Amino acid sequence: MRFISKNKTADRQQTKDIAELKRQIEVSRMAISSAQNQFEYVVDPVLIDCYIYELNAAQLRYQFLLRNLKKRETQETG
Repeated sequence: MRFISKNKTADRQQTKDIAELKRQIEVSRMAISSAQNQFEYVVDPVLIDCYIYELNAAQLRYQFLLRNLKKRETQETG
């Protein structure tokens, strides 16, 4: 019977977490791009406000994810 050490299991989980953060960052980048593109073509004031809020939310999420990724990567190396 093989036993997996807790360190290897924790390392694998951390690697999965980092991969998921990177995937979420890419999703956020696409959301930012989409909101920017749609904002450029709307003329209705309500939709302009909508895309401003959407863009701000996507940018804040992107920044949050980047900070988390940086923190996780420094924990992995440290």
